[in-house]
Amino acid sequence: MTPEALSFLAVNSVLNISLILFVLGLWALFVMRHNLIIVLMAIELILLSVNLLFVFFSVYLDDIMGQAFSLYVLTVAAAESAIGLAILVAYYRLRGSISMEMISFLKG
Repeated sequence: MTPEALSFLAVNSVLNISLILFVLGLWALFVMRHNLIIVLMAIELILLSVNLLFVFFSVYLDDIMGQAFSLYVLTVAAAESAIGLAILVAYYRLRGSISMEMISFLKG
């Protein structure tokens, strides 16, 4: 697929979708930060919006590095989710809830 085949409308729509996903993730991260699951989902949403741009511009520029970097970011995001969920389980066992008001209780 050549850059001429992708119209300005396609580039603009992908940028808008990615921006909407990124802003939604930031909003959830800062406004709804009392629940650890929502914080993890917001971080994943931010990373996936950036991955959308990596993949799209990799196709647009006919370069494989954007797709390779996107796979790397997905791998790091999966590890972050696994560690975050392990912390969530440990926090729930100690406190009985997943509210983040007393998260400093986990300091060792």
